[in-house]
Amino acid sequence: MDKVRDLIIKIEALKQEQKYKDAISLIEEALVKYNFDYRLYEELADIYLYKGELDKALKSINFALDLNSLSATGNYLKGFILLSKDKIDESIKYLEKSNSIMGNNSEVLRNLGWAYTMAGNTDKGITILRRALVISPDDELITEDLAMALIGIGEISEGNGLLKKIGKKNIL
Repeated sequence: MDKVRDLIIKIEALKQEQKYKDAISLIEEALVKYNFDYRLYEELADIYLYKGELDKALKSINFALDLNSLSATGNYLKGFILLSKDKIDESIKYLEKSNSIMGNNSEVLRNLGWAYTMAGNTDKGITILRRALVISPDDELITEDLAMALIGIGEISEGNGLLKKIGKKNIL
């Protein structure tokens, strides 16, 4: 029986209820006994992301990756944090690694596609965003990111069509 996994289920429930303080307390208690379990640090990083505390999130995820550099979730979270901090090229490295470990995850692909778009490699970014949308056709965030990338390269009609699909107003 994986006691840390059971704790993570409780932590996830607290996060869903936006009880971040309680979730952090549970993680802190767990770290006394399971201080070398990278998953707890990933959960802590995720909570700090929810709270918008990017520096704390980065510190937590760095510790998690020091414990397990092959964690798909850890690499995804670090890529996401770096993307949020506008460290685009560095974020791509971690998002690519996450994608290589856990391929075809639509959330990883969405952020990877957006990172490539932000880095100026829009063709690759749009291709990846399209792949993410095939995997999760009802995902509004993927749809919106793809729409904005398309509009950014002048494909206004196609981009606006995607925005309309998710109930957003046309751009331009």
